[in-house]
Amino acid sequence: MTRETKKSSYGAKSIQVLEGLDPVRKRPGMYIGGTSLEGLHHLIWEVVSNSIDEAMAGYCDDILVRMLPDNIIEVTDNGRGIPVEMHPQTKKSTLETVLTVLHAGGKFDGDGYKVSGGLHGVGVSVVNALSEWTKAEVHRDGKIWVQEFKRGKRIAEIKSIGNTNRTGTIITFKADHEMFPKIEYSWKKVLDYVRQQAYLTKGVKIVIEDRRKVEDEKKDEYKVRKKGFYFDGGISSFVKFLNRGKELKNEIPVYIEKTIDDVYVEVSMQYTDSFKEKLYSFANNIYTIEGGTHVVGFRTALTRVLNAYAKKNNLIKEKEGGLTADDVKEGLTAVISVKLREPQFEGQTKAKLGNSEVRGITSSIVADGLGEFLEKNPKSAKEIIGKCLLSARARMAARAAKEAVVRKGALEGMTLPGKLADCSSRDAAKSELYIVEGDSAGGSAKQGRDRQFQAILPLRGKLVNVEKTSLDKVVKSDTLKPIIIALGAGIGDSFDISKLRYGKIIIMADADVDGSHIRTLLLTFFYRYYEELVEKGHIYIAQPPLYQIKKGKEVYYAYTDAQKEEILKKIKAKEENVNQSDEDGKVNGFSIQRYKGLGEMNPEQLWENTMNPENRTMLQVKIEDAEAADKVFDVLMGSNVEPRRRFIQTHAKNVKNLDI
Repeated sequence: MTRETKKSSYGAKSIQVLEGLDPVRKRPGMYIGGTSLEGLHHLIWEVVSNSIDEAMAGYCDDILVRMLPDNIIEVTDNGRGIPVEMHPQTKKSTLETVLTVLHAGGKFDGDGYKVSGGLHGVGVSVVNALSEWTKAEVHRDGKIWVQEFKRGKRIAEIKSIGNTNRTGTIITFKADHEMFPKIEYSWKKVLDYVRQQAYLTKGVKIVIEDRRKVEDEKKDEYKVRKKGFYFDGGISSFVKFLNRGKELKNEIPVYIEKTIDDVYVEVSMQYTDSFKEKLYSFANNIYTIEGGTHVVGFRTALTRVLNAYAKKNNLIKEKEGGLTADDVKEGLTAVISVKLREPQFEGQTKAKLGNSEVRGITSSIVADGLGEFLEKNPKSAKEIIGKCLLSARARMAARAAKEAVVRKGALEGMTLPGKLADCSSRDAAKSELYIVEGDSAGGSAKQGRDRQFQAILPLRGKLVNVEKTSLDKVVKSDTLKPIIIALGAGIGDSFDISKLRYGKIIIMADADVDGSHIRTLLLTFFYRYYEELVEKGHIYIAQPPLYQIKKGKEVYYAYTDAQKEEILKKIKAKEENVNQSDEDGKVNGFSIQRYKGLGEMNPEQLWENTMNPENRTMLQVKIEDAEAADKVFDVLMGSNVEPRRRFIQTHAKNVKNLDI
């Protein structure tokens, strides 16, 4: 979209007031989902969404997001500027109305915006309510207008402070420490969001700048990071970004764009050699994480069109039947974006689009566009169908393999893996499964655990490379099959999280290169085949200590070298003449032991520092951690040599221990 200079009817009468702002500070969770770090970042999303709305309406093509010292956020755009004249309903300036009254905005009146986002549809008023202070600066009609607020209340009347030859709005705010227990903005989180919005709004330049102070440096020194995004290709560029480093089945992404009955549908898709699907769906630039009618319409068309093309061109045998929706998902990367006047979302957080008419419109547009692409690109079409057929055959093989596993289990009385030392509790919410590297560590863990709620499953044998493994081979794997059976929730299309036997699945491996390799393999396995377990917080990584420091009955554990040094400093503060010697040895009555592996700890030590809920440290795996592991394996284990070469060259200097 390009910025328009035409006159519009966007003025005071376009702003419709629905209700007051008072409830926001009392129940912030209703408006931004909570006051965690996620809710904190949503304040930025709400302000940026206003600028994106201007861009989608064709009046803005430049947005700047600045992260300033003292946790101050500033968002600038070159849109039309929020109206400033007296509002007919509130008898206040329209700017003040927009900043202080809930649901006051152009998106609630047909004259303001044809389509609009806004994370919860509550806009900048909620940001104002949850901020210690807010400043709004509007460039409009040749003048600069300014108004400031404190915790949602105006400090002074709106005033003009000069002339201008541009238009736009600058919103600056500082989140309120009374509302948010922790105020810490993530550069990566904001960067990812800004990049995503730039992909979804082609032709708009969005820049993010970080000018926050650097720790332990002079007051006037700043750490300046700056990144800009501008994509003429829109969501096609997004798909290419998501598939970087992958082996592609269709080099050029499918791109479909059309409007029917005021519903604009934009779809881009590409197949890779992966076994996982990446699908991102949006409605009015809002990420619909749970999908909705636009996704249903897309999937219906995708399955139907690929089946029709395959049969028409004799690419599928009659005995193989047709491709299922699951067959066409594997290896698919797709971005679906729809824009419509009155989106209906299910749930307060707008996770799912509910407009029934969008399903048929999306299906029709995708069917026509994809059919045309396949006819014009027969080579890519053959590759795509081949990938889907491979998935279909793997599905049938996997079903047979799973049935064999079940039959084998039935013959054995449905016994769990022999190497599993199960817990006595049958309450999944209280039970834990430790997946432990090596027999030695497994033995210590079995002896040291609390048998009531902790189960131990030692890993034996080589873990398969999940990057190159289909589901049928996974369920036959000697190392992964015991995990699948122990979890008890099935896998693939038979997965049922309600049957999960353990509330916590904990990966416990050595703190060395081999341990890191095993953790990455297991994380990739869970991300590829048990994504719901990752999403719902069931996967953890144990954090065994690197050092034990003892003096008499006093025992300290250090989990990093830095922590070891900190403990030694405290010791030196107590004991004037203590001198540090080797990693393993005695220093004036103190002993420092460096653990080279879990197997070096006796059961009591392993329990005390790694498994005891009162003392242990564990990392809960989030979806971004699993995605990162997945990307590493794409590089290190994938078919594309060049990314692997670059990765090794880049990180070779950082290797501290290399076993030949």
